[in-house]
Amino acid sequence: MELKQQLKEIVVRDLKLQDMKPEDIDEDAPLFEEGLGLDSLDAVEMVVLVQKHFGVQIEDMEEGKEAFRSINALARFIENRKAEK
Repeated sequence: MELKQQLKEIVVRDLKLQDMKPEDIDEDAPLFEEGLGLDSLDAVEMVVLVQKHFGVQIEDMEEGKEAFRSINALARFIENRKAEK
């Protein structure tokens, strides 16, 4: 499965986004605030989900801000981290 599609499915399923389907998520839209409307608790959950599903650690808030800008940004972050290993 394509990484971006997998990320969308994880976001919808594991963050329990009501009335949203993976295909509703714009890959360039912000994940927080005006985009999907995720909050700080969702950010903590996302850190755990990225570690669990992809074995990639988000080290600090700055890294998280960059990674969680959008589905595209998160996919790039995961791919880059996996390439470093």
